[in-house]
Order: sequence, then structure tokens, then C-alpha cells
Amino acid sequence: MQASPAPSAAPSHHPRGAGRPIVIAGAGLAGLRAAEELRRAGYEGPLVLLGEEARLPYDRPPLSKQFVRGDTDDTTLRPAEFFAEQRIELRLGVRADGVDTVARRLLPADGAALDYEHLIIATGLRPRRIPGLPQASGVHVLRSHDDAVALRAELSGATRALVVGAGFIGCELAASFTARGVPVVLVEPQPTPLAASLGEQVGALVGRMHREEGVDLRCGVGLDSLVAEGDSIRAARLSDGSEIEADLVVIGIGSAPVTDWLAESGVPLADPATGGGVLTDAVGRTAVDNVWALGDVAAWRQPSGRQRRVEHWTNAGEQAQLLAAALLGTEPPAPGVPYVWSDQYNVKIQVLGTTVGADEVRILEDDGRKFLAHYLTDGLLTAVVGAGKTGKVMKARAQLAANAQAVAEVG
Repeated sequence: MQASPAPSAAPSHHPRGAGRPIVIAGAGLAGLRAAEELRRAGYEGPLVLLGEEARLPYDRPPLSKQFVRGDTDDTTLRPAEFFAEQRIELRLGVRADGVDTVARRLLPADGAALDYEHLIIATGLRPRRIPGLPQASGVHVLRSHDDAVALRAELSGATRALVVGAGFIGCELAASFTARGVPVVLVEPQPTPLAASLGEQVGALVGRMHREEGVDLRCGVGLDSLVAEGDSIRAARLSDGSEIEADLVVIGIGSAPVTDWLAESGVPLADPATGGGVLTDAVGRTAVDNVWALGDVAAWRQPSGRQRRVEHWTNAGEQAQLLAAALLGTEPPAPGVPYVWSDQYNVKIQVLGTTVGADEVRILEDDGRKFLAHYLTDGLLTAVVGAGKTGKVMKARAQLAANAQAVAEVG
């Protein structure tokens, strides 16, 4: 389903039903940023932030880097006092289980129904798993803090690791494990790491860096099965018939938006074949009155008219600003240029702009480790990707913003 939802009329500064709160389902980065931006934009009414995990909202990017390596233990985004000061009612350890959009009532799994004036969906992602793998110690996914704690505990005694999937998280984990002195086999069905997000040309440069650091990178190969000895993993069989020893396995084959609890709600969802997620307009508004969505779970309408989920850290904050302004009827900020980064070894890889849809990639600089690449669409610069080229990447922000507008107008 790709039709864009019809926007509802903008609500007043004092939403109907003074006693009803704005309820945010999901206490990750996107949900927290939504609460912060609503307060910053002048909303003074009741505000409830509902989180499935029993811990304060925390930052996920360090989990695959500093946290798993043991360099930090605390990734909390805001202390408990912040929520009291901002009058944000924080309900932790409570999962959203359904919603009655006619009565405007959220149905948490604990059974205590919660009436809302506006509902903001920010339930994020759930890691995909490979069916049929044995239930044994040593096999992990990485999304939550608990996942990271379990992975770090087993990393300390690991002798050889297998990472399945060379996306951003898989590449970061391979770098983190290597830094801890654990040999790594990194397998990826695509021709290069990060092929889906950066393309094969730039993905090959990232792959080169991993090989130089000692990672056994195998592309065009997937995981076929795992071999357990007792209740522990001993080895893995790959799709090319080879077998490798491994006592630590991380499955990093992507994630799916958490939308199952919306199945009977009438909230329009995107086709899972195109990435899934909650369909919204360009400010997070769904086709259902008083229901909004942002962050990894939301398929926002892009300037090109396409509906697409964007799993970027900075995207959550920018969407929160736009959503808060639309909900409260205040002046929206100018759209930002998409930005994502990944720290691997001693190199910061930065992606500024939109690589998807580019019809040409030019490698402007490459010294064997650090590089700079331009992505063009119909001759216009639409993205810059750099490794160890922070200044040159960020200098392109203004040009990318102007070109994105031009591409949107043509599209």
C-alpha cells in the first residue's frame, strides 16, 4: 500500500479534551525527542511516554561500539529528574497491545487502558531472526540494552566470532570484536558490505578496510546452519558449503517495524515488501485523526512523493520537530539534510544526503583507507559519503539541501 494519507485539519493549540494526554507509544530516541519537542514548542498539557523496556530511554548507537567493547556502561539519554522537571509521565515496562482509534484509547499489555487526545506511534524496530537455528548460548541479535549486555558478557570468553550481515551494525560489531582481539568472520549475501545503503562501489572500499584490519570478509555468502555441541555453538555452515569454527554468532540481517499491535486499528500500514511501517504524510500525520508516527517505525512521505522509512539517528530529532509543529500549529523548521555516521576502527564513515536512487557514483578521493564519494541523480549532487573526510562531507550540506529541493520539484 503506497497511497499517501490525506492530512487532517491542524489541531488548535489547546487540543480537544483537556483531561486527555498526548500519549507517545515507544520510549526510544524518537519517542523521547517527540516529548521534548512538544514541550519546547509550547505544549503544556498532560504528556505520557510509554516504553516496553523497564529502563530509562537510552542511546542505541553505542551498543555496537563503546558498550559492547566495555568502554562505557551508561547510554542513558536523560536522567529520571528530567522527566519530572518536564512533567512527562514515564511508564516503563509497559508494551502497547492495541488501540481503539474511535474511542481514542490505547490498550497496553498490562490491561490499564489509556485515553488519549493524540497518539504518537514510535515503537521502533524488532530485529529479524533466521528461523530454524538451534536454541543455544552464543547466538545473538543486537537491538536492546539487554541484547548488548548478553553479547558483551559472552564476548569476553569468545575465541572466534561470526557476524551474519554486513550492514552498519554488522560492520561496527566486526570492528568492535576485532578491537577486543577476537577473530571475526563477516558474511554478507550481497557483493559488498553496505551494498544496500551505499552501493557496491563504495561498499567495496568499506570491505577493503575490514580486510586490512584482519576480518575474514566473505561476500555473496549467507549462513546455512549452526552446529551446536551440548547447549553451545561450536561451528557454522555457510551457503557455499564451507564450515567455520565459531563460539559467538551475531545475526544482523536487518529489522522490521513493530506494527503488529496496530493490526485491528485501521491505521494504514505500508506493504512489508517495501519496508513496512506506519504510513504518514510529510509531517508524521496518519490518515486516522489524532494518530501520528515518527522514527524507525514510520514510513514518512518523502519530497519525491515516495513513502519510506529512514533508520537514522538524526532523523528522529528532525521528524520530532516537524511533528510537534504540525500538531500544535506552530511554525515548522526547515527540512534537514539526511545524515548518518558509523565509527569503524579509527575511521568515521559519514553519509550526508540521499544515496537511494542515485544513478552515478564518483570516487573523488581514495588514499587506500580514507575516501570521498559523490552520488548524483540526473546530474545533481544528492549525497556525499566520506570515510575520514569530516570537513569535506559537511561542507556539502547547503548544496545538497538546494539540490534535494530541485529533485523534489522535478519529481
